[in-house]
Amino acid sequence: MRTTEDIVEALRAALKGVGVVLPSLRVDPVTGASDEPFALVDLGRCNVRTAEQLTDILRMVPSNDALLARVRTMNRERERLR
Repeated sequence: MRTTEDIVEALRAALKGVGVVLPSLRVDPVTGASDEPFALVDLGRCNVRTAEQLTDILRMVPSNDALLARVRTMNRERERLR
């Protein structure tokens, strides 16, 4: 299992790959320092231009039945692992 820090870095790299930089992206310090099994990821704050750019990129992702089914499957699997 990857660490929360690894996941945050992977997210940072994926966002950077499409030209989006979230300057405050980090592991939430409260849940990251607790016994919580799944620390929260703090996406942080960004300016309105970055929010708009992220929105535009997300809208480019085709939303189809196969993608939605995959997301549902992943969500169920994560719930099962809790």
